[in-house]
Amino acid sequence: MKKRVLSSILAGVLAVSVFAGCGSKTEDNSQAADNSTTSATEAAAEESTEAAGGTVESKGTIKVAASATPHAEILAAAKPILAEQGWDLEVTEFDDYVLPNEVVESGEMDANYFQHVPYLDSFNEEKGTHLVEVGKIHYEPFGIYPGAKSSLDDIADGDVIAVPNDTTNEARALLLLQDNGIITLKDGAGLNATVKDIAENPHNVEIVELEAAQVARVTGETAYVVLNGNYALEAGFSVGKDALAYEKSDSEAAKTYVNVIAVKEGNENSDKIKALVDVLKSDEIKDFINEKYDGAVIPFDDSADTEDAAAEETDSKDTDSKDEAKEDAAEENAETTEAAEDAE
Repeated sequence: MKKRVLSSILAGVLAVSVFAGCGSKTEDNSQAADNSTTSATEAAAEESTEAAGGTVESKGTIKVAASATPHAEILAAAKPILAEQGWDLEVTEFDDYVLPNEVVESGEMDANYFQHVPYLDSFNEEKGTHLVEVGKIHYEPFGIYPGAKSSLDDIADGDVIAVPNDTTNEARALLLLQDNGIITLKDGAGLNATVKDIAENPHNVEIVELEAAQVARVTGETAYVVLNGNYALEAGFSVGKDALAYEKSDSEAAKTYVNVIAVKEGNENSDKIKALVDVLKSDEIKDFINEKYDGAVIPFDDSADTEDAAAEETDSKDTDSKDEAKEDAAEENAETTEAAEDAE
């Protein structure tokens, strides 16, 4: 089966590899943007901003660097809401993943919106920058899509499932298969999982690893395929209607690869940044995302993080209580022993 799949790929169109997370770098970092919004002049920023129902006093300009899709589109939806609060949102679109961080580090921009935290941390370590995450906005979920079979209930012994073969995407695909009871991974495999980490495979499914852009091309030869959002859309799948299962907000992958607003350390609590994050996490923007992207982009639910934090706090309290109980018992034993010795 694997040979047929691979031969089908070799016969197909040569695809361009697109990497997970934050994509590739442009060769010319001097090219700052493909398209930029019209910048507001300083004078205009000082004037009153006209908003729905009248005018409000201008509070200033918020400059954000962003990728075109979906980030700049989401920001465009946020612009009139911020205008009603007196903020002029100025968005500059970038087609690479280096400059958006550099312009925030330099102070040229107030924030950026294009990346997840693993990339941000890696960039800080590599470049010596001081950028921090201030708001988790959306994630682009992996989904299990139909191949020869249209329901996960129909899975049978020996079925073939195609997954991406790069490290990040393969791990997310395997975690999604695990979440849906198809396989079980070794403890601790997490976001570094590979097929070698499959501990249980009750259906004896065959996992075929392919270059990410090629996975959607073998739907006719496999029972199911596992795709990230952009490849699903390119293949003509509707994430909301066609995905048999997809990553939820409380999944390890969604919480790890959620796209965030990043600022330079020290600017986390500025009024403009608080306003920006509040609007991007508002019900209006969540509705916009859900309606426009049909499940390919999903607003991040902060309750998932809140529940994790509460669970960790509970575990910590339980541990402290147990430690205190042990200490009390030890003290009681010591007192009992001392009393017995005195009695003798």
